[in-house]
Amino acid sequence: MSVFDELIGQERVVATLRRAASDPAAMTHSWLFTGPPGSGRSVAARAFAAALQCEQSQSPGCGQCPACHTVLIGSHPDVTVVATNETFLRVDRARELALAAATRPAAGRWRILIVEDADRLNEQAADALLKTLEEPPPRTVWLLSAPTLDDLIVTVRSRCRHVRLGTPPVQAVAELLIRRDGIEASMAHYAARAAQSHVGIAKRLATDEAARSRRRRVTGIPLSLTSLGAALAAAAEIVEEASDGASAASGEDAAQARAEVLRQLGADPAARTQPPAVRAHLRQLDEEHKRVARRRQHDTIDAALTDLASVYRDALVLGSGADVEAVNAGELEQVRQLARALGPEELLLALESITLARGRLVANGAPLLVIEAMMIGLTLPRARSGARG
Repeated sequence: MSVFDELIGQERVVATLRRAASDPAAMTHSWLFTGPPGSGRSVAARAFAAALQCEQSQSPGCGQCPACHTVLIGSHPDVTVVATNETFLRVDRARELALAAATRPAAGRWRILIVEDADRLNEQAADALLKTLEEPPPRTVWLLSAPTLDDLIVTVRSRCRHVRLGTPPVQAVAELLIRRDGIEASMAHYAARAAQSHVGIAKRLATDEAARSRRRRVTGIPLSLTSLGAALAAAAEIVEEASDGASAASGEDAAQARAEVLRQLGADPAARTQPPAVRAHLRQLDEEHKRVARRRQHDTIDAALTDLASVYRDALVLGSGADVEAVNAGELEQVRQLARALGPEELLLALESITLARGRLVANGAPLLVIEAMMIGLTLPRARSGARG
């Protein structure tokens, strides 16, 4: 057993991290993990943190000692993990991290700070971390992760040692689902392929029929875009489903957080009117949960757009005759129909439209307007010519 067992398809990365954990000469105090979604950036960071704290100095990362165990479950006192649900990691949180980085480890060998969403550092927050990233205390280690180097400002990435992860093979993801989660082989292979090797999404698809049903609806959209009305309806469905899901999840979290705040402040939860100080805390809490709900909505929409893009990608590959396995191998007939309806240039334009929509969402564009504009651009040629006529 090893803390690196779930970091699949990343042998080169594992070798680098093992060497750094066991050889002080190979160690660096600021690291940046990059790679596509699902490649295992956060898994790599946590596994490396466990190896650095491991009690087995001859073979760090044993996965069995108390230090490894507490790091992996998130309870080690010297490992701080930051994973925000908000659109940006704010400057006040960055300053808190800089102060934490200056403290000595309480129990382990290192004070380790893991920032899983370093791409969400705005410029002010990034500036607050620059000095401690460049000159951290001797026993402090920073582990940042982001999709690409370009997602961080140059002053941050230039201060870190870069470790790039690749997309793991579909077979490796399927084998992990079978071994770790007990998923039946055919379902594991379907989920790994449909998730495009994203381990987290693959597990959800393999274990949740509702998730598989949502994906089937999304992959059926391209052939349904036969009119302006159909395009607007498809956009509304994606946005409404994402909004409803985000609101439900945030509502549950908000209720629990509100009850906890009232308990900590000694306030009566049944009171019709709370004191001014309590109301101020509750307003701040409400604002935070609104930001979380927006982020969840955007993430859900982005996942749907990834699935949508996979259909156009498959149609493009099929039309080219390339010997590449389809993401949507179970829906090949509708992929063939799409390849007959759209030529290579039109399929490429469709993929560009989806990429543009994803970028506009990141830039805080209004979700419904962004997705409506995209869907209108994706309407099938006969529908567009009919509208002009």
